[in-house]
Amino acid sequence: MIKYQLLCDDEHEFEGWFRDSADFDAQSEDGLVECPVCGSPDVRKAVMAPAISRRSNARSKRLVEIERDVEKAVHRARDYVEKNFDYVGEQFPEEARKIHYGEAEERGIYGEASGKEVRELVKEGVEIAPLPDIRKAKDKAGKKKTPSPAAKKLN
Repeated sequence: MIKYQLLCDDEHEFEGWFRDSADFDAQSEDGLVECPVCGSPDVRKAVMAPAISRRSNARSKRLVEIERDVEKAVHRARDYVEKNFDYVGEQFPEEARKIHYGEAEERGIYGEASGKEVRELVKEGVEIAPLPDIRKAKDKAGKKKTPSPAAKKLN
């Protein structure tokens, strides 16, 4: 396995693991490699430096960049779900079960579920995924509040 630093045409940097260089080339040509931030399939290998110890300031700067990129990707995912899935609110567990058992039309839904309800759905084999809400307001100190994992979506 080989890890490549990758760049999209919007200069978003991310990494990907491939069997070898030819595997990256084949997947890229088939449109299977895309930017996790913007979804662009125009991805190329970035210049990579050898892995050497860096100053902690540079590392924390990179972590901030990664956090920002992840936040953008989560926004894209949430926007997609909100535009293309049906919001069922607190009826999510019941509606997810109906879809799972063929009692309701198969479609993408999202809504609210407690931790207990989520565990029960997973135990029943209902396919769900967390949908983080990172649009929460900031706290009094101006820091982002930690999002609640209550919103879920059905694949």
